[in-house]
Amino acid sequence: MDLPRADDAESTALIRRALDLGVTMLDTAQSYGSGHNETLIGAAIHGRRDEVLLASKFGIVRDDDGVHLDGRPEHVAGFCDASLRRLGVDTIDLYYLHRVDPAVPVADTVGAMAELVTAGKVRHLGLSEVNVGQLEQAAAVHPIAAVQFEWSIMWREPEDDVIPAADRLGIGLVPYSPLGRGMLTGALPAGATADGDFRATDPRFAGPHLTANLVVVDALRELAADHDATVGQLALAWLLAQSPRVVPIPGTRRVTRLAENAAAARVNLSAADLRRLDEIAPRGAWAGDRRSFAAHNLTRTAPA
Repeated sequence: MDLPRADDAESTALIRRALDLGVTMLDTAQSYGSGHNETLIGAAIHGRRDEVLLASKFGIVRDDDGVHLDGRPEHVAGFCDASLRRLGVDTIDLYYLHRVDPAVPVADTVGAMAELVTAGKVRHLGLSEVNVGQLEQAAAVHPIAAVQFEWSIMWREPEDDVIPAADRLGIGLVPYSPLGRGMLTGALPAGATADGDFRATDPRFAGPHLTANLVVVDALRELAADHDATVGQLALAWLLAQSPRVVPIPGTRRVTRLAENAAAARVNLSAADLRRLDEIAPRGAWAGDRRSFAAHNLTRTAPA
């Protein structure tokens, strides 16, 4: 089974529908479709720029040599200019370093990013998949508005390190894969992963780990039903309940799923609900490490 190909007209309609539903933040990157996603979003928000907090990222480069990291200060302005052209805007609201280049001190890259703020090309700076030391080093150079990382009910490892550090530094939290890469939609089938699906090499989606995780998802359905919600909405509501500084960024190809995700903001979880959720789906119930490109913290740790 092959993954469905993206359709530009359908994707454009999806983005515009997101704005209609009150979604105000769109997140993209130079590496998504080798820049094509930025071009797509730029076309979709034409005439509606003032409705959007526009976020993009640089640092993961896809070219004829494959995929590599580039955080060299002398390249930062060029990456930003190219993103601005593709997006068709004068300013990016939130500009992230997508991954830290191991050959370049993060403070040097952030120093070059700060020059973009001075030039008016970028309003705020962010980082993605950094460790605590890198976050602190970056914040010492320029205020960091947001840190992006994988976080969901089924992947809570950032609660051990990055989240406390971000809280201490006053940095916003932007969880990607808040629906557990599809696991928490409640609609992930058991069985073989589709050809080309990045989850095919993720241990959480294979063998006994997948079986165990689907059991936990099933256990969440009753609590979700109590709120007339789906498991996916419950998962998003759980993140929103963690802090007013949390802004999850679920992705989807489908308008129906988009509407479902947006409606999760209306699911209010009480303290009793959160305690019950921890009993139904404790951190230790989830199985398997994660697989992600050049990411911080890929293995499960015992909760403190």
